[in-house]
Amino acid sequence: MKFGKRLKQQMQETLPGWRDKFLSYKELKQLVRQISSSPTQSNGSLEYGKAEKEFVYLLNNEIEKFNAFFMEQEEDFVIRHKELQQRIQRVVDIWGQNGSQPSEANYKDEMAKIRKDIVDFHGEMVLLVNYSNVNYTGLAKILKKYDKRTGGLLRLPFIQKVLQQPFFTTDLISKLVKECESTIEAVFPAEDGKKTREPKQAITVAEEGIFRNTVAALQTMQDIRRGSSTYGHFSLPPLNLPDSDLTQSIQLNSPIPII
Repeated sequence: MKFGKRLKQQMQETLPGWRDKFLSYKELKQLVRQISSSPTQSNGSLEYGKAEKEFVYLLNNEIEKFNAFFMEQEEDFVIRHKELQQRIQRVVDIWGQNGSQPSEANYKDEMAKIRKDIVDFHGEMVLLVNYSNVNYTGLAKILKKYDKRTGGLLRLPFIQKVLQQPFFTTDLISKLVKECESTIEAVFPAEDGKKTREPKQAITVAEEGIFRNTVAALQTMQDIRRGSSTYGHFSLPPLNLPDSDLTQSIQLNSPIPII
């Protein structure tokens, strides 16, 4: 399956509100085709220079779109992470064993709600890391296509620029993912002898929710990379996903079938 179809599938499998935030690959591909097929577009000509400027302008607009969306989500995730921690503390302070109104039933009920919210939150953050990767991949592919068809030399300098962009820098999100998983392990410990099944159990909690989107998106991204002939330092990025037990379980041991 070609990248354009994979990208469309990726967009369908992400959250509805995110679908217009992905790379406008089809429009960029059409522009490359238009530039390369025009008989007046000889490298170095005035017309070629104008066409290249238009292409770069569109690419820069896409990067601005990625950065704005990514930074907005990142800020929201920082706030939500803090709110989840505060919710946990309130439940402990009120209904915990040493709380002001100890109640095992209320404690378990509220913690179950928080656990599902944490798992959903984790899934959204993994989706954002995946969003960064798939859009980088799309940029690399369209730049390779442009250089190949027009004889231009845009890919190397442009990718070097992209590597410095906020949407490509996922360190903070990866850190939040690991903190989220540490919270699950600390606040919702597995029963004796079942620790190794904890990540899979956590996924099952949200089986019908955000994790269905997460698993499907990650599977598509892996398929994109396996089927790609574009590989190199500036062509495809490393799959920048958090290296964690829960993330690995999503990718390798998901109970959710991918069709």
